[in-house]
Amino acid sequence: MVIVGAGLAGATTAQALREGGWRGPVTLLGAERHRPYDRPPLSKEVLLGQPAELELAVDFAEHDIELLLGRTATQLDVEARRLETDGGPLDYEAVVLACGALALDLPGTAGLPHVSTLRTWDDAERLRPVLAAGGSLVIVGAGWIGAEVATAARTAGCAVTVVEAGPHPLAGTLPAEVAAPMAAWYAEAGAELRTGSPVTAVHQREVELADGTVLGADAVLVGIGSRPDTAWLAGSGVPLGADGSVLADARLATDAPGVYAVGDCASYPSARFGRRLLTHHWDNALVGPRTVAATLLGEPATHDPVPYFWSRQFGRYLQYVGHHGPEDRLVRRGDPAGPERAWTACWLRGEALTAVLAVDRPRDLLQGRRLVDRGAAVDPTLLADPDVPLKSAVR
Repeated sequence: MVIVGAGLAGATTAQALREGGWRGPVTLLGAERHRPYDRPPLSKEVLLGQPAELELAVDFAEHDIELLLGRTATQLDVEARRLETDGGPLDYEAVVLACGALALDLPGTAGLPHVSTLRTWDDAERLRPVLAAGGSLVIVGAGWIGAEVATAARTAGCAVTVVEAGPHPLAGTLPAEVAAPMAAWYAEAGAELRTGSPVTAVHQREVELADGTVLGADAVLVGIGSRPDTAWLAGSGVPLGADGSVLADARLATDAPGVYAVGDCASYPSARFGRRLLTHHWDNALVGPRTVAATLLGEPATHDPVPYFWSRQFGRYLQYVGHHGPEDRLVRRGDPAGPERAWTACWLRGEALTAVLAVDRPRDLLQGRRLVDRGAAVDPTLLADPDVPLKSAVR
């Protein structure tokens, strides 16, 4: 067994295989030099130099899992069942692709030392001295990573400007009416937010916007999204989607013999939501390994979880569960401008609850997760009343 990718999905797959009874050799290949670690603290504690439990709690020696770190996969020969790497070939009986995703770069920024993305431990370590010195920071992209880094940078006393090409924060994820209250969070925290501001060029310590504005900065953080790290699979026979994801089935197997996929690089058909999903979230990387391990061990398994993720930004705790589309009806709970600043957005397809975004309302998220899992029908009037528990809105 060879597992490509030593992140959460890959390491957890190796552990699940051993705990499930896989007796053959297990090799875990990681391009980074670090032992497998958790990524959520990178945009929070690590940037601020605070203590953080990064290394995953997997005893690789006890489970007889061979770690090959600092080793990159370069090509896959499906017919020969051979993985080519920059350190030599590896033959396999089965291979699990857990190669994750790569942060997107801004064109023309390659080689600029003050421009970075935030995907790896090394990325966070490169950016940390800027925060420690209280330097100025321009963040390109007002998405989840952009907001979290802006939060950390303002905590460190940095001057922060966030530029977003879209009309509002999280423009690629949330509709304007849901994201609108979030724009005020930046100003409250002392960060400048510029929406509708595409970047046209990045020079030495300068960012040029489409309207001609030039912003100076000690560092530039690019947070404009990510894509599956699968370019090296071109021509291998492993099916890839238009989004670059490995096309896995509900068992997380691919059409290529002996090839499986899990985590940020894999998309899967969701019967629950009636579409193929590519989910770049911690929770998906944690639960997917159970499915792929069961499939490899010959046990019945289906991967169709309720997507879940969270974010801490500007003193607020955001949690999202489910999957909504533009055709779904939005129902609000609570007042973003109220004294408690806690509110929830819910989405309905017909009468069924499909997604919940909770801001400092963890009970709504907990109950909503159960209702989305059940596909429960709810009463929109009761749903809109923030004093009515979500579970009591069920028809």
